Amino acid sequence: MRVTRLITVLLLNALGVVLFLSWYLPPEHGFWFGIDKAIFFGFNSQMIIHSGFALLVAITNYRGFDAVSLLAMGLLYLSIWRSETPQARRRMLAIGITMLLTAVVLNQLGHLMPVKHSSPTLFFDNVHRVSELTGIPAKDASKDSFPGDHGMMLMIFACFIWRYFGFGRFLIAAAIVIIFSLPRVMAGAHWFTDIAVGSLSVVLVGLSLWLLTPASDALVNWFYCKLPGKYKPLS
Repeated sequence: MRVTRLITVLLLNALGVVLFLSWYLPPEHGFWFGIDKAIFFGFNSQMIIHSGFALLVAITNYRGFDAVSLLAMGLLYLSIWRSETPQARRRMLAIGITMLLTAVVLNQLGHLMPVKHSSPTLFFDNVHRVSELTGIPAKDASKDSFPGDHGMMLMIFACFIWRYFGFGRFLIAAAIVIIFSLPRVMAGAHWFTDIAVGSLSVVLVGLSLWLLTPASDALVNWFYCKLPGKYKPLS
């Protein structure tokens, strides 16, 4: 591994650790709590003022809506797939399997962090629950919301796109992260920092060690060689 790549990995690890500690160490989470509170009540009050906004929040936090985020990621992957050769498509399959395994492992490791707290809808009194306002069974509360699972999965997808398919496609993936992470924050199912601190710090540390070292390429190459089907390499 080149020295510049090693320095990048160390800097990203340091950034992830500092980001988490900036939230974890201060009493009541320091300045982050003010940001969290302002964002939560900003969205929460709008659901009373604008019934259409409440309906939008409810629909985008309905469990079935998660399929839309999967569809968005799938369409981006499909657009890349269609432009590739058969050999490159086999490699894309190997990258996809590696990405899924990485997401499962990082999600489990993320929940080993020494934090457990409830979502803002359960933390604050006298708040508005979008499921009660609209009658739609939306996800608007969680007893353990840190780190944000949904946001972390989206970030992992975006980072894999950047690593293997370029910065231009990463920008599209980054838009998917923002669009589909925001509803959880608007509904109060997650604090802003569940994603901006929790998910991001795990991704900064975990994926820098995985994607910027030979580790991920080794697993991708293993799947590329071992998966059954056409265009299997001879050696």
